[in-house]
Amino acid sequence: MVKLKNKAMGFKVCFFVILSCLLLAPETTMAQELKRVSIVIEGARRVSETDENFVCATLDWWPHDKCNYEQCPWGYSSVINMDLTRPLLSKAIQAFKPLRIRIGGSLQDQVTYDVGNLKTPCRPFRKMNSGLFGFSKGCLHMKRWDELHSFLTSTGAVVTFGLNALSGRHKLRGKAWGGAWDHVNTQDFINYTVSKGYAIDSWEFGNELSGSGVGASVSAELYGKDLIVLRDVINKVYKDSRLVKPKLVAPGGFYERPWYSKLLQISGPGVVDVVTHHMYNLGSGNDPALVKKILDPSFLSKVSETFKDVNQTIQEHGPWASPWVGESGGAYNSGGRHVSDTFIDSFWYLDQLGMSSRHNTKVYCRQTLVGGFYGLLEKNTFVPNPDYYSALLWHRLMGKGVLAVHTDGPPQLRVYAHCSKGRAGVTLLLINLSNQSDFTVSVSNGKKLVMNVESKKKKKSLLDTLKKTFSWIGSKASDGYLNREEYHLTPENRDLRSKTMILNGKPLKPTATGDIPSLEPVIRGVNSPVNVLPLSMAFIVLPNFEASACS
Repeated sequence: MVKLKNKAMGFKVCFFVILSCLLLAPETTMAQELKRVSIVIEGARRVSETDENFVCATLDWWPHDKCNYEQCPWGYSSVINMDLTRPLLSKAIQAFKPLRIRIGGSLQDQVTYDVGNLKTPCRPFRKMNSGLFGFSKGCLHMKRWDELHSFLTSTGAVVTFGLNALSGRHKLRGKAWGGAWDHVNTQDFINYTVSKGYAIDSWEFGNELSGSGVGASVSAELYGKDLIVLRDVINKVYKDSRLVKPKLVAPGGFYERPWYSKLLQISGPGVVDVVTHHMYNLGSGNDPALVKKILDPSFLSKVSETFKDVNQTIQEHGPWASPWVGESGGAYNSGGRHVSDTFIDSFWYLDQLGMSSRHNTKVYCRQTLVGGFYGLLEKNTFVPNPDYYSALLWHRLMGKGVLAVHTDGPPQLRVYAHCSKGRAGVTLLLINLSNQSDFTVSVSNGKKLVMNVESKKKKKSLLDTLKKTFSWIGSKASDGYLNREEYHLTPENRDLRSKTMILNGKPLKPTATGDIPSLEPVIRGVNSPVNVLPLSMAFIVLPNFEASACS
């Protein structure tokens, strides 16, 4: 009886230990199933093309006492107060060679510039209940601008600077603001920038003032007329300068089709070079369903309609302009704690990079480089979070040319393909959202694929079609053998909330000398299948992939 009782108690202990493990790790699973998937990459044409510096990160204006949900995650990470002397910060930017950086954010339209005949004292932002977003106006000293530009130049950054579009206006009712835009202080600031020989890639006008607005809104009619004024200012200031004239970017807000269409119609050709929109499709940073949303393929796919609509609106009403995502952090209000700064966020982030590029998006700016929970770097130490390495790998591997992809895999396997960056061939991004399926992937190349088969005939599987229509990658090259590069991304200890990303089995952390670690691939024979583990991501570089669109 004693032995039986002990065995029963032992069984109960084991049962509860196993049950506890399952409850503590709801985002992983013990069981795995192997699934075979076929992928077709159409290498004969590009469906769209990105900018050379597609990956972009933002620097914001928020003071240290900016808080959400009783948390204050910004610290000293803003344009005004960030410590620019920290070596790891510089090295993190330099690793991109170059990184596009957008300076802007919610307080952008309350910034004055301490130059020329500034009519008000140059004071910092301070909390004020009656101010936009709970803060007063703030001021950028030219000494700080000198320091900031010197820092950005030393890191090789490509700079987009967001200008104040509310200067001189007054509040009407609700969020609506009216009155003429006062361009004098802005013109003085641009004049100063040019006089110092500071290279700016683009000037952006306003932040989240489009449509119904966030803190404030301006009508499309007023905004369009202001853009004509700003274009005239830029043309005059840069007329006799040796500097390359920057692009004009606007409106940096949330997309509403009628407002965006009207803006392009009012401003007309030759004014706006880039149309920007913001994207926070995961909802608020304190949403308990953030993780569920990130791992839900149907939820992630919903936002593709916005990318499609923005591009269509530009083609119809402003084909002289290009679409950018000017700001996107996944979850708004500083991001999600223990989500936006962990491994799991890269499922959303990389998927958005892939999805947006398919719809002709030229640049995608991540909120933020530093600051909030969604920073690519930790605000105090500047140690990279997992998404930093995802961004760096994309930037180094995924070229401008975007290719069409077809697969017979389930929606949990997200597939994107680009011409490889700086070399021949194609790079494939595979995102496995399944917590059970281990995918074995076969990849093929073709010049023409007809997906629809006549209804009278027996419907063929994608695999059968591939065998007949496409040549499989794996033929021998002149050197007698073909290899590919693989970059597999997994979380440390299989914890999706881990702050450490694992690349091919090695943790990604700054080196002992404070450098960004090298991102080394594993080399595989091209004839071997590609395996993608559950809840992981992988970049697969196929240097000998025959794609005429990439030649």
